[in-house]
Amino acid sequence: MRRRSTGSIGRCPIAEPIALLALATEAAIGWPDRLYARVGHPVGGFARLIAACEVRWNRPGRSERARRVAGVATVALLIGVAAGGAWCAEAGVRALLGEAGWIGVALLAAPGLAQRSLDDHVRPVAAALVAGNLPAARTAVGRIVGRDTAKLDEAGVARAGIESLAESFCDGIAAPLFWLLLLGLPGLWAYKAINTADSLIGHREPRWRAFGWAAARIDDFANLAPARLGGAILCLAGGRGWRTMLRDAHRHASPNAGWTEAAMAGALRVRLAGPIAYDGVVAAKPWIGGSFADPDARDVARALRVYRRACLLLWLIAGAVAWAR
Repeated sequence: MRRRSTGSIGRCPIAEPIALLALATEAAIGWPDRLYARVGHPVGGFARLIAACEVRWNRPGRSERARRVAGVATVALLIGVAAGGAWCAEAGVRALLGEAGWIGVALLAAPGLAQRSLDDHVRPVAAALVAGNLPAARTAVGRIVGRDTAKLDEAGVARAGIESLAESFCDGIAAPLFWLLLLGLPGLWAYKAINTADSLIGHREPRWRAFGWAAARIDDFANLAPARLGGAILCLAGGRGWRTMLRDAHRHASPNAGWTEAAMAGALRVRLAGPIAYDGVVAAKPWIGGSFADPDARDVARALRVYRRACLLLWLIAGAVAWAR
């Protein structure tokens, strides 16, 4: 008879399907608006800590070396707060709930997995495009991308929505799940803290280049394996896309984001990326899936279907890992 281990803090214990329950919980209820209005979201706490460090330590008069060291200290502090807080929270719920503590741990992990949130943000883009309401589609996609959206045509809006969906499949779901399975609750929230830091300060503009260097580099490392696994999962969910992913993944400026974007481009047989305007300045980015046609309204809806199947594959992976352990 197979014996059941009690496991340990920071690791996903044997016979405790924490990741699977976390995925199911987030898919069912997400992060309700009322809860967000009352307490915000843990990522918002990370953002406030980063902003406080940036104001104090990233002063223009400091040398580049000093600002880089300050950026390293900021990321170290952020990871310590995120991982340490998660470890203490897990210890608390396990002490409080006993054998049912794993359920509490899953509930603590659920807000770090953005399946429903991402679907909720991209779905209005698809609906507006299908209805032929281009202004509404521009408004909807403008909530999830940083590029200029006011002058985008149908293909531009569709491209922006699909790219955001593909890239966020890694950042928002596959990567947090990977670190949850590998290092437990502290791993998930440490990853979320790192990814938040990269999105806020991991930029190449003069203000951020030195201070955000550590955030960008550690985010690249944290996404190295999840991005490639995420791309493979999207290819499996779409039934194709392998050749495009392997050929075009490196055309993206990020060492990781191109994997899921190229996988989605290949699965849908559409071209993504290309020239994009930010604050009125056009960036001449290379095409991903350049031999394919531009996407349209139907392709955003198709991308959502591929995305949902990919999420279900992650559920199967989470269940299989729990069973194997």
